Order: sequence, then structure tokens, then C-alpha cells
Amino acid sequence: MKLYWAPRSRAFRTLWLMEETGAPYELVRVELSSGATEGSDWLAANPMGKVPTLVDRGVPVAESGAIALYVADRFPETELSPRLGDPERGPFLHWLFFAATCIEPALLQKLKGIELPPSSAGWGSYDKVMTVLEGRLSENHFIAGDRFTAADTLLATDLRYFIEIFKLLEPRPAFTAYLARCAERPAFHRALAIEAEYA
Repeated sequence: MKLYWAPRSRAFRTLWLMEETGAPYELVRVELSSGATEGSDWLAANPMGKVPTLVDRGVPVAESGAIALYVADRFPETELSPRLGDPERGPFLHWLFFAATCIEPALLQKLKGIELPPSSAGWGSYDKVMTVLEGRLSENHFIAGDRFTAADTLLATDLRYFIEIFKLLEPRPAFTAYLARCAERPAFHRALAIEAEYA
């Protein structure tokens, strides 16, 4: 597996996820500032020119949520996702996609001061998203339930960046406690070390 990645980007999610699997992979650093050039392997794998992009057995997979689901299903022994037929798979999929479809647009709306009627926005509103997320993390150890899943690599990365690094999101107690639980994972620390080395 080959992971196209850039330090200090949302590709940290997939770097962390790959470390959770323990599977071998090749890490290919992409210089986002210089952009992709026509004919590059990275642009061939993802014409959008975004990271993360994963290539497995010659097949490219882009978009963080899709990569998370693909990797979790590719390595079922890691139990990073409930298997097909498991009733817990529904909540896992819900929260896996919640990061991209609700949290990120709501944060963008808040940061840019965009005024939208809640009925016009697929995520409702910033306040609604944060309240729902806070409630979920207050009642569950991890986002999909009692155990860590691939969905947590997406959510925890977003919350960490917006709370701890960019300081653009208020550190609610449920968020802080959740990030502390995720930060206990050895794979998280390995990913941080890799990022620090490359950065």
C-alpha cells in the first residue's frame, strides 16, 4: 500500500489509521505548496490533487472517509470497523461520515461567518452539530460506541486540529476527555513521531 501524504494536513488521519493496522505501507510525502504536476503518480491516483490518497494493489482510493472504511474492511483482524451484518456497523458508518458531511461544513460556516437557514444546510447549523457531537461523546467512550474505530481517526484529528492547534473551537469537556482517550493509543504517538520527523 502506498499513502500519499503531507505533514500538518488532514492526511494525518490516514497516517494514524495505517499505524493502527500495523500493516506495511509506503509513505510518499507530497509538497502541497508546489502542486501536482501533469503525469505525476499522485495526480494520476487522485486528479483532485488532494491528500490523503491511498493506492492498494494498483487501485487508488481518495477521500478520508472512503479510505478509512476501505482500510478498516481490508484489515478486519484489527477490528477498526464492525463487520457486515453486525448491528454496530450502522452507527459506525453514521459517525464515520458525520465528520465530512456535518462537522467540517459546520466549522467552515462558523469560521467564515456564513449565514444560512438551518433548513438550507445539510448539517443544520454549527450549534446543532456541536451539541449533537458533545452529547454523543458524553455518553460514549468513542464516537461509534465503546471501542475505538476508524471513525475516531477522522473525528479526533479534526477536533485536535481545531481545538489544540488552530484554537478555533471551544474545548468543551466532552471533547477534551475524548481527545485524551484517543491520545492514549500507541499508534497515535507513532503517527505523531512520523509527522514530526518528516516536518
